[in-house]
Amino acid sequence: MPPLFVKVNELDNVGIIVAADGALSGAQDASGLRVVERIPQSHKLALKRIEPGEPIVRYGQTIGLANRDIAAGAWVREEYLELPSAPALDEMPLATAVPAPLPRLEGFTFDGFVNSDGSVGTRNILGIVTTVQCVAPTVEYAARRMKAELLPRFSNVDDVVAITHGYGCGVAINAPGAAIPISTLKHIGMHANFAGEPLIVSLGCEKLQPARLFASSLPMLAEGNVIRLQDERGFAASVGAIMDAAEKRLAQLNRRRREPVPAAQLSVGLQCGGSDAFSGVTCNPAVGFAADLLVRAGASVFFSEVTEVRDAVHLLTPRAVNRTVARKLLAEMQWYDEYLAGGGADRSANPTPGNKRGGLANIVEKALGSIAKAGTTAILDAASQGQKVTTKGLVFAATPASDFICGTQQLASMNMHVFTTGEGSPYGLSLVPVVKVSSRTALAEKWHDLIDVDAGRIATGEATIEQVGWELFRFMLQVASGRKTWAEHWGLGNALVPFNPGPVT
Repeated sequence: MPPLFVKVNELDNVGIIVAADGALSGAQDASGLRVVERIPQSHKLALKRIEPGEPIVRYGQTIGLANRDIAAGAWVREEYLELPSAPALDEMPLATAVPAPLPRLEGFTFDGFVNSDGSVGTRNILGIVTTVQCVAPTVEYAARRMKAELLPRFSNVDDVVAITHGYGCGVAINAPGAAIPISTLKHIGMHANFAGEPLIVSLGCEKLQPARLFASSLPMLAEGNVIRLQDERGFAASVGAIMDAAEKRLAQLNRRRREPVPAAQLSVGLQCGGSDAFSGVTCNPAVGFAADLLVRAGASVFFSEVTEVRDAVHLLTPRAVNRTVARKLLAEMQWYDEYLAGGGADRSANPTPGNKRGGLANIVEKALGSIAKAGTTAILDAASQGQKVTTKGLVFAATPASDFICGTQQLASMNMHVFTTGEGSPYGLSLVPVVKVSSRTALAEKWHDLIDVDAGRIATGEATIEQVGWELFRFMLQVASGRKTWAEHWGLGNALVPFNPGPVT
């Protein structure tokens, strides 16, 4: 029989209801604790009486202060908690508890596409990069024709992806912060799954000229790689020029073959979306265990979402490999604090209504569950928005928390994406395979054709974090070798680059 509730830390004075139908009033735990009112699945149960002003503790951390008397066995509702202050950034421990390296994991490989620059693709895609929003409709029209008319002739090419965006025309191209969208677009354009060699479509008069976008990669601008629409004679000729260049490039890509490479060639981005109170108990810890395995295998793995790290950063700075990395991590949190202050916003705007429906009371509880994806190893670097992660091991890569914006910024660095969800999301990315991990078995059963790995078995005791972590790790190697995820099966994905000035609440 499944347990009535789960708790993560012995210090916790609340537990999370396990049963899909919730807990009925009068239900009793093996310890003798009796539920005094109906409590929905994933919501909090008071394990003892909690007096007004007393900390409400989950993950061994204070997630709020009780604003009323809460009886043992009662539902600890969102409105019963007062949001505590965010941890003070100038009082953080810096590199005080650096984890010792875990034993090296040898012998794990996947079949990937090796590029001339040494990077490795998990997919073989024809990429088309646009320098300005004005060309997007024409390029998207051409891409649809490529998929229908050309791609079926080149069986070893997985897809055609056009990278479009709303940037590049009359922008203040040297303004503060402009480097972020430009560098993001450049890194995505040279993605390993494009073999580092996309086609480039320019209008001709935009500020973001191809030479500006790929300044340090001038071979990208060689004849045949750039199509300027203002050089063509009309729409049909413009589309024809793009199609002709694409056909030649498809023929080159079609000659590529997968070959065995070490798991160290993986670069994996981790992200939450539609989180619930189980996310920090099941899917995120399982992903954290898999992240440790990736680090042990020599891969690069990075977690993000400044918004949802800020309230748990005090647990991360001690793990920074040195004080310099810890300060880089804190600098991203400071940027966020200033961003909120400048906009007159408040961190209490997070979590979302869906997060709350799934039992998350506030941003502190959400953050503590989110960072479980980071596993247990030392944090070796912190990258700012728009930077490409090149460090092997665990890295914090600053991004907003909005699913698609976070995933897009991670595309600057990753060749695989792992997305955890409690409430569910049909999210996908066009450039990389997205592996979806559910926090609850009920979601995996409901969305049986969207969820790749069910971590809800951890809550019911049917599997351990370690077992699901190993399952996920092996599944990732299979996907990197060509196995399709559900998101790929349905063609879920978007190649629009949504430029955002910073994290959103």
